[in-house]
Amino acid sequence: MKIAYFDCSSGISGDMCLGAIVDAGVSIKYLEKELNKIPVRGYKLSVKKVKRTHFRATKVDVVQGSKTKVKDIKRWKDIERIIQRSSLSDDIKQKGYKIFKRIFEAEAKVHGEAYDKLHLHELGAVDCVTDIFGTIIGLSILGIDKVYSSPVNLGSGFIKSEAGVLPVPAPATAEILKKVPVYSKGVSFELTTPTGAAIIKELSSSFGDIPVMDIEMIGIGAGDRDFKDSPNILRLFVGNKKHFNSDRNSEGVMVVEANIDDMNPQIYEYVMEKLFKAGALDVYFTQVVMKKGRPGVKMTVLCTKELIENMIEIILKETSTIGLRFFENKRRILQREVKKINTEFGKVRVKFSRFGDDVLKMTPEYEDCKRIAKKFNIPLIEIMKKIK
Repeated sequence: MKIAYFDCSSGISGDMCLGAIVDAGVSIKYLEKELNKIPVRGYKLSVKKVKRTHFRATKVDVVQGSKTKVKDIKRWKDIERIIQRSSLSDDIKQKGYKIFKRIFEAEAKVHGEAYDKLHLHELGAVDCVTDIFGTIIGLSILGIDKVYSSPVNLGSGFIKSEAGVLPVPAPATAEILKKVPVYSKGVSFELTTPTGAAIIKELSSSFGDIPVMDIEMIGIGAGDRDFKDSPNILRLFVGNKKHFNSDRNSEGVMVVEANIDDMNPQIYEYVMEKLFKAGALDVYFTQVVMKKGRPGVKMTVLCTKELIENMIEIILKETSTIGLRFFENKRRILQREVKKINTEFGKVRVKFSRFGDDVLKMTPEYEDCKRIAKKFNIPLIEIMKKIK
């Protein structure tokens, strides 16, 4: 599995992401070609090599010309229109859509307005579109399957805005980074911007130490300032995640358990759906016999450390339990990849599970098989056997 790890020890912003991606080997010409699939014109990308506290880094800026069309990029409906009219792949469109949604929803909550009534600042609209989609496209060009990140350094001090002087982190940045491990260290400066926060919150699957990996390349993106004692850079590590038979390769997960014996069984499905939507890795129920011989159900939820409080809140609010237990555990999973294959019934998604280079399991997607079974009036079990 090819992975990317963002070292946000000096924060993260949209232009730093672009710089790191270009520095990691993505051709600026190819990146511009892909960005041209978005109906925004009148700008170009400026690339230069700089030094940040003795680190060589790449600085990428969006340079707007007099013909840049910013008047059509103000509100949420404008962003939606731009994304829909682009000729980017559906996967890239969806990722961009989610990142922008995070920014607008955060700003809406801070200002007490509906997100579809807000608008981006005209000078930042084109930058924002380019930084976000440039990052997503760049990771796709690098062939990244999964993104990880370090905890995020927010910086400190104050920033000037249209609303006056605000403390760091900016209100929208703080709102976006809820449930993400953050800290403040080093210079008195805004190190993490709302755009950078939204990019890493949406794309990163977890936050922590660098995973066990073979590093193939390192990209270093430069921030705007050159601080005296700390490098204003974003490092991007690209490589393959290693799978060894050792605890070093095991993922840490949190296990939450609750014993329930007095709840309407119809509620379990609703709670399960809500937990998965909130980011649970797995949810399952086990029949148990409780004290005095009462039959009950043990609810078990697996999640990352960052989401533990979320899971606990949902369980306590949505079920009849008055207490639960949780603990840290480890798990090891096979590399998984979903591909579409041609069959006599048409294209079907199949999940391939690998250990290193060896394919150990192949499983057709249930929903595809169910659709085919209904369409051709063939028993589902027969469809699954034929495809497998």
